[in-house]
Amino acid sequence: MRKHSKNKKKYLSAIYILWMLVFTIIPLGLVVYFSLTTIDGKFTLENLKNIGEYTPVFLSSIKLSAISTALCLLLGYPFAYIISKVKASKRVIFMIFIMLPMWINFLLRTYAWMTLLENNGIINRMLSFIGIGPVHMINTQGAVVLGMVYNFLPYMIIPIFNVMTKIDKSYIEAAQDLGANNRRVMTRIIFPLSMPGVVSGITMVFVPAVSTFIISTMLGGGSNMMIGDLIELQFLGGSYDPNLGSALSLVLMVLILISMGIMNEFDSGEEDVLAV
Repeated sequence: MRKHSKNKKKYLSAIYILWMLVFTIIPLGLVVYFSLTTIDGKFTLENLKNIGEYTPVFLSSIKLSAISTALCLLLGYPFAYIISKVKASKRVIFMIFIMLPMWINFLLRTYAWMTLLENNGIINRMLSFIGIGPVHMINTQGAVVLGMVYNFLPYMIIPIFNVMTKIDKSYIEAAQDLGANNRRVMTRIIFPLSMPGVVSGITMVFVPAVSTFIISTMLGGGSNMMIGDLIELQFLGGSYDPNLGSALSLVLMVLILISMGIMNEFDSGEEDVLAV
């Protein structure tokens, strides 16, 4: 019986290792290989050196992604808090409204925002009807940020909500018994204890936002290029250069790993908060 159990574990481990090898390790190895070689397969560092020319694109991508993440946090945290306070039977309704847009194809959702924001779109028609506008909204950084906030907001709400529902109410009751008002309960108890969800939400929003290319292409009109657009251009665009595209991808992965490492430093956890 024990031998059978050990064989089963080895079999499952082999499947997991094979999966990681085929879909993670080999693709990452190819990215590193192409980023350090020329088209002829010769070793070079020129691809990494040339990345400096695209520093403005990296900075713009980080800026827009940070703004979008901050807005998602400002909008998502209160919403997650409200949902966590309602009855369990009503939470299902709120969660359906949050998840409903995600059931629609990502590309279709972005196309919908193009229709809303264009110069002759629905929003501008409504503004013109009341004597305001038309306002140029499409092909701007604001449109890109709006698209990212709309598409990635659920990724901020859900992890914060999950953590908030697990906060022990006895901590809040104890703080109130000791004379803490609602503001101090929020700042000293609820927010610190919800930090794991906040950190997860920021990571889940910032990572796809900084690497997106569909939103910036469709809502930014190509004039607001992000890192994802630049990488796509190297592989699928007119300036075909997979080696430079791999180098850009490698740098993007490093930036994402650094940002995730920084965010993990803020995840002190429930035990550290209560110890304070």
